[in-house]
Amino acid sequence: MNWSMQLYSARNFQPWNKVLKILGDAGYKEVEGYGGVYDDLAGIKAELDKNGLTMPTGHFSIDMLETDFDGARKIADALGIRTMICPYLNAEARPEATAAGWRGFGERLAKVGARAKKDGYGFGWHNHDFEFKALDDGSVPQEHVLAAAPEIGWEMDVAWVVRGGADPLPWIDRHGSRIVAVHVKDIAKAGQGLDEDGWSDVGHGTIDWASLLKTLRAKTSAKHYVMEQDNPNDFERFARRSIASVKSY
Repeated sequence: MNWSMQLYSARNFQPWNKVLKILGDAGYKEVEGYGGVYDDLAGIKAELDKNGLTMPTGHFSIDMLETDFDGARKIADALGIRTMICPYLNAEARPEATAAGWRGFGERLAKVGARAKKDGYGFGWHNHDFEFKALDDGSVPQEHVLAAAPEIGWEMDVAWVVRGGADPLPWIDRHGSRIVAVHVKDIAKAGQGLDEDGWSDVGHGTIDWASLLKTLRAKTSAKHYVMEQDNPNDFERFARRSIASVKSY
């Protein structure tokens, strides 16, 4: 299995050449891009090659995907990205908190997914916690997003599912065939991670990753397991401890 790192985790630990060397030396084979990485495509590609890394997945905003897909495609082609992921929807851009509102957003993702497929790319949606907060009718947004866009994939961020109040296992059971990538992150134990937004190094928090990884491997089509920590206070420690944990399972 090739372990990946979402480079957003290292945004506060520049420069990128140092970050990518840390990851290559630690045993990572892949990284996942996001907007802040795409400013110097040639430079990033050279550093990836130098450190034995590839970037098969990358995050692209819904605005870019809907209004400048050609721009996203140029970035993807320059860096070798084969699966584009839409990672987030800002609070002010979220639809009305109804089933119909979230179905409408899913339909938007379906259109992007059709364009991506036509041009030869995979496409998926990456969740946070808000997709698992119950609507007035008791359903949750994630149900409607996936139902309205049946052809797109899902990059499952397990820790955000948990923070949203849901059990990830039933979601894996129901939608495993659509899970194309997984964000591997961990929630800090009580009293820890206070300066890291309540996150921890993978394998040192409250999520049973040893068991979850076995389930994900058995029940999903995920090809990319992407380590992430939204606000580490020491990126190199996070990177090294996390890959050591998952390799021990």
